[in-house]
Amino acid sequence: MSAILSDSRPAQAGTAADAILEVRNLVMHFHVGGGLVGGGAGVVRAVDGVSFSIRRRETLGLVGESGCGKTTTGRCVLQLERPTSGEVIFEGRDLTKLDGDELRRVRQRIQVIFQDPYSSLNPRMTVGQIVAEPMAVHGLVTDSRKRVARVRELLGRVGLLPRHADRYPHEMSGGQRQRVGIARALAMSPSLIICDEPVSALDVSIQAQIINLLEDLQTDLGLSYLFVAHDLAVVRHISDRVAVMYLGKIVEIAGRTELYQNPAHPYTRALLAAVPIPDPVVESGRDRQVLGGEVPSPLNPPAGCVFHPRCPIAVERCRHEAPALRGVRAGHDAACHLA
Repeated sequence: MSAILSDSRPAQAGTAADAILEVRNLVMHFHVGGGLVGGGAGVVRAVDGVSFSIRRRETLGLVGESGCGKTTTGRCVLQLERPTSGEVIFEGRDLTKLDGDELRRVRQRIQVIFQDPYSSLNPRMTVGQIVAEPMAVHGLVTDSRKRVARVRELLGRVGLLPRHADRYPHEMSGGQRQRVGIARALAMSPSLIICDEPVSALDVSIQAQIINLLEDLQTDLGLSYLFVAHDLAVVRHISDRVAVMYLGKIVEIAGRTELYQNPAHPYTRALLAAVPIPDPVVESGRDRQVLGGEVPSPLNPPAGCVFHPRCPIAVERCRHEAPALRGVRAGHDAACHLA
């Protein structure tokens, strides 16, 4: 992917006052029982005090290893999971305090593009029915002929032809299916889209096409994205700022160029060191930073800094005192005592 996508995205202007979404101290704990074979109950700390904001027309990349809490964070923003505590303030309203019709109306403005285009589309519905369904459910376009016209317009916007409206998902390629998922999200005229690993199931060449499409849609429609991914090359290309998660916590957040050129947290440095470089000469000559051990279980996270059992520079303080996310440079925060 890094050979196809370049670091060419212009920086977006804006301030905290432009925030369309503010997540404040978000916590999502899951209680698990002992089961039939015994064992005590416990609490999975999937998201443990996460805070960030997204400005209008901005893309915030959320990266980290599998199981770090990225997708759960996105689901909490969507209110598909009701968080244990914290605030999710979208366009000035705290979604955690809304229910029923109020939440349903606000959800029209927040949509999601799912990871797997093979399982996120109903195989018994045509593409036209899939894209039209949210408009019918929410009563946005009540006239059936106008819905058909709107579906054709949306398909054209994502690079599909009008005839694709009559096809079923199994008759389309992976990239085409993901375009259908994007068209379905656009049907509600959202201002924020949660992109949950939207290209990880696609071939590399198709990934680039989908990323370029998302960028064009953002420019044309003024969209904001929360882009959840583990591919650092993709995130570098599409994001304005990047937040790095580890074991339910954000350990670093900064502008894209700043984070990739001057990573402050040892976990971020290890992630970047693991990204292969296309030039074999450069790749063979650079220093490797291999992390030891395994990611701790969110059922029993370590005391102090959650990264200290694997950190190559940890000191005694790291074992007992959890570092706060603090500014290390202008617009650059990191949760590390030694940053």
